[in-house]
Amino acid sequence: MTQTHFAADAVAGGFADPVLDAQSAFRRIMNAFAEPGTLARLDMSVQAPAALPPAAAILLLTLADADAPIFLEGAAALAEASAWLAFHTGARVNAARQEASFALLTENSDPAGWNALPIGTDSYPDRAATLILPVQALEGGKPLTLTGPGIETVRTIGPVGLPAGFLQARARNAALFPRGHDLVLVAGDALIALPRTTKLREA
Repeated sequence: MTQTHFAADAVAGGFADPVLDAQSAFRRIMNAFAEPGTLARLDMSVQAPAALPPAAAILLLTLADADAPIFLEGAAALAEASAWLAFHTGARVNAARQEASFALLTENSDPAGWNALPIGTDSYPDRAATLILPVQALEGGKPLTLTGPGIETVRTIGPVGLPAGFLQARARNAALFPRGHDLVLVAGDALIALPRTTKLREA
């Protein structure tokens, strides 16, 4: 039987308190999805590899598992990051795009490539991939207005560093409902959730 060996830096740096930290992170992530466009802080003490933004690392620690493969795009697919995620989540890391439950994208990821990630089916929309997109900042950019479930009237966000074609891609995604990708913007230890039901436009 083949044994998998992990380097010391792969097994270190997870949640300091695996139960309480995971519960706290889960609540904050679920609240972010329930109220799209609100900023959630995931300030638990985690020492992830540099290729993993802290909020992305904590989100994956909390939600990914052996039944939820992770796709790492481009430069994020480093051996250190892959080993760290594999050890701490039990997930299959660097899965093929079409098999991913979570996809950690790169900054300036080309939205045209997102089409290859699972969008679910009408009968099983939960089989779609959740996209995690790092940006330079979650505040201070060109304002976008959000509407949809979880937003009483409208909500405004201003992320910095969205890739070209982002709004068009999200409009195409919304048209797929109930299929489509949920998306999470991450910067530092904070995130903003944008479910597939959220509609975005320039303010």
